[in-house]
Amino acid sequence: MKIWQAANGEIRRLLEGHVYDVNCCRFFPSGLVVLSGGMDAQLKIWSAEDASCVVTFKGHKGGILDTAIVDRGRNVLSCSRDGTARLWDCGKSACLGVIADCGSPVNGIAVGTAESSLNLGTPETAPSEREIGAEGKILLLAREDKKLQGVGLQSRQPVFLFVGSDAFNCCTFLSSTYILAGTQDGNIYQLDVRNTNAPIQVIHRSGAPVLSLLPYRDGFIASQGDGTCFIIQQDLDYVLDLTEADCDPVYKVASWEKQIYTCCRDGIVRRYQLSDL
Repeated sequence: MKIWQAANGEIRRLLEGHVYDVNCCRFFPSGLVVLSGGMDAQLKIWSAEDASCVVTFKGHKGGILDTAIVDRGRNVLSCSRDGTARLWDCGKSACLGVIADCGSPVNGIAVGTAESSLNLGTPETAPSEREIGAEGKILLLAREDKKLQGVGLQSRQPVFLFVGSDAFNCCTFLSSTYILAGTQDGNIYQLDVRNTNAPIQVIHRSGAPVLSLLPYRDGFIASQGDGTCFIIQQDLDYVLDLTEADCDPVYKVASWEKQIYTCCRDGIVRRYQLSDL
């Protein structure tokens, strides 16, 4: 993995230690620490200051496909091809528990504060004192078996299960009430967590896999397997295309203030400077 200086593209740090492909990485809220997950089934924490690997978590039996950070980062989450989502204690370098065991690869996860009226269930056993910030949180699981699942982070109890048109690749929160999830056949589902029987809307711009979803301003950014990357604002009233189809897949999108970064299969990280939408 590489850490780049965003302003000029200079490589500042090289993080070496994963055995196979690195599937996902993200900064902790401090901006000084990085979390990564790889096909070697290892979850690693790195110092962005000196490139050292300070913690390695082992326990998954398949490649790690996505991660999430709880609050300020004393606990982190991971999901894997082994069908599980796990909660980890950074301070003790230990697994605090399996939040869900789906029997099917979990391609993406997202954690958020649940709407206050939502029943998240009650833990069967008293939570560990090492679990920090889990109360009132819901974990979304984008599953390979066409299911989007919501689980109480502290309770480990299922909250909802929504069946889509194809494998779910990614998911995110728009708010404590509204969530998004993208499928392999190009559908983007918007759901209300209080009633997931039917989606609020289904956005379909092409049949290419939806690979990344990111909340942005009053809407979201999506990228797909045909190279399209677009921003949807305010109830579909405004759509801005960053790239058109017939390109390499855009795997991931990230944003910082008015700048959007995309990573593509062609090995290039692109930066877009946006004016006010």
